[in-house]
Parts: sequence; C-alpha cells; structure tokens
Amino acid sequence: MTDPSIDLEPKNKPRQKRAIETYERVLDVAARLLEDEGVERISTNLIAEKADVTPPTLYRYFPNKYAVLRALGDRLMQEQNEVFERFLTDAGDSIEAQIDGTYENLMETLRVTEQHPGGLSIMRALRAVPTLQQVRLASHHQVTDEWVEHLSTLLPNIPKPELWIKARLTVDIGYAAIEMAMEEQELASETVLREATTAITAYWQQIISSSK
Repeated sequence: MTDPSIDLEPKNKPRQKRAIETYERVLDVAARLLEDEGVERISTNLIAEKADVTPPTLYRYFPNKYAVLRALGDRLMQEQNEVFERFLTDAGDSIEAQIDGTYENLMETLRVTEQHPGGLSIMRALRAVPTLQQVRLASHHQVTDEWVEHLSTLLPNIPKPELWIKARLTVDIGYAAIEMAMEEQELASETVLREATTAITAYWQQIISSSK
C-alpha cells in the first residue's frame, strides 16, 4: 500500500514553450509506461530515460513517480470533465434534455478516454492506488457539484443534499460503465453504454415523477 503522506504536488509548472513540451512529453511517456509496465514497475529513472530527459530535469517538475501519476490523472479527469461541461451547456435548462443526452455524453467521454494516452491504465491506477484515489474522488465531486447546481433549479422540491447523492451515484455509474466498456473487449462499447443509459434514464424518470 502506498504511503498517503507521499508528496503528490508538482514542484514547478512549466511556463515557456520548450518547458511545456518537455513536461507533456514526460507525461505521455509515463502514460505509455503505465500501460506497458504497471504502477509498481515504473520509476522516475525509467520515465526520464524513455522521455529522453535527465533525472534532474524530471525532478524539476515531479518529486516522485506518484506525482507524475497524479498529473496524469488530473489531465485525464480534466478532459473528461470538459465533456460533461459541454453536455450541460448543450442541454440547457431542461432536465429532459439532460436525460436524453446521457448516451451521447457517455459515448463522448469514452471516446476522449480511449484517445487519451494510457486512458484506461490511468483510470485503473486512480482506483487502485490509495494515494491517487483522491484525484478521482475530487474530479467526481467537481462534476457532481456542478450538476447539482443545475438540478437544484430544475427540481426545487428535492433538497440539495438528496440531489447530491443521486447525482453522485449517477456519475459513478457512468464512469463504471465507461471503464467496463474499455475492459470487456468481447462486448460492444455501444451495448454497455446503452445498458447504462437505460438504468440511468429509468432512475431519473422515477426521481422526476416523484418530485412533482
């Protein structure tokens, strides 16, 4: 088990173009190594070697490999969250539009995750490594909080704490379905996400009906 006291904060954020390119290359290489080697077998020295940078250059940005993994998680979660933000914007002030757009939202999140370097491996690491779990939870809380702000105006008869639980559960169902769609190679992704959509839609239709 990873020591929860390990420093996950990056030392410096790159500002100049060349430094940003180096930083992103380190993350891309780390993502590929995570896929190929797994969390336990990768190291900062291996990442530096494969990224063609010196260890001091890597340590300029990251104090340890878990800080690299945290940055990978932050980058992926940000891309996924942006999909959800666009989904809310497109749905507008309509709970029905939000429900109707569930499948498209899940499919777009899946597409972004599949195209992201090491997407599935990063999601697994965020769930499996205790030190990194807070990255996943913070991201899911951010999405839930934003959604509840929308929902509270559309479903004013439901107390916010109750809405939060319902939204948080839905967010986790969605991410679990995306992970399943990527892991279960013998199943069509569309089938997995349509099943998740059916469950989410039925759940929210019942919530809407009972709130009237």
